[in-house]
Amino acid sequence: MFLADPCLIAVCLLLRACAAAQEPSLEHRIEKIVGGFHYIGGIAASRDGHLLFSDSPRGRIHRWASGQEVTLLPDIFKNPAGLAVDEHGRLLVCESGAQRIVRLRPDGPLDPVVSTFESRPLNSPRDLAIRKDGIVFFTDPALGAARDTMSLSFHGVYRMSSKGEAVALARWDRRPTGIALSPDGKTLYVAISDDRTIHAFDLDRQGNASGDRVLVSGIAGVTNALRTDDKGRLYVAAHMVYIYSPEGKPLGQVETSERPTSLAFGEAGGKTLFVGTRNSIYRVEFGESR
Repeated sequence: MFLADPCLIAVCLLLRACAAAQEPSLEHRIEKIVGGFHYIGGIAASRDGHLLFSDSPRGRIHRWASGQEVTLLPDIFKNPAGLAVDEHGRLLVCESGAQRIVRLRPDGPLDPVVSTFESRPLNSPRDLAIRKDGIVFFTDPALGAARDTMSLSFHGVYRMSSKGEAVALARWDRRPTGIALSPDGKTLYVAISDDRTIHAFDLDRQGNASGDRVLVSGIAGVTNALRTDDKGRLYVAAHMVYIYSPEGKPLGQVETSERPTSLAFGEAGGKTLFVGTRNSIYRVEFGESR
């Protein structure tokens, strides 16, 4: 009769416990915080604790904080979509209908950031992500009516150069939508709506991309937004919000009563997940072991 070494059993149990500790708690509490909108195209958390979100068809960006009324930013945009806050606390907006990305200056006019590639107008910027060193990455698919009037012959993934010019990282015949960065800024993730996949790229210090590969495939529903948490886990807005490990392993999901369109982390050290849908925004708080 074979008797296992007690030391070996102890090591196995310890390794199993460590692996379990790395998995997020899928227990979560979800609540609807605001509603009555037409289509939430993008969400971002500001440095002062407010949540900013775009109502794309109405051309407006709203501001919300717990215990406060929803307010409107004064500027009017043409189909605002993805949002991001830079290292200086300034809001960047994918103004899809105007084929550009703009920056909001406090008490000042809109500052165009990028609107062309190789002297041709962009298609319809959809989402963006900003690395800690300030490099901006964004997707530029031709969605909806923009497909009939594509300025460029491809759907692109870009980074911004130090001169404020768009540098193409990928030129696809499929449409990229959500975009996100790993916490260390060394991996770029891009969701593709047409084939319902997530691609990963390796990034160098200058923001150049290499090693394009499919990280996740077969996602249920059209992929929209894509975000990462402080542990590098990926959150994908599709039929519902799907959660994956940095290696692409499925970890779980968050289901809302409406189909998700946008995502952002904010509040409590950036650990609360906010989910935008066509009409509403939901707050998701996970268990302590996450």
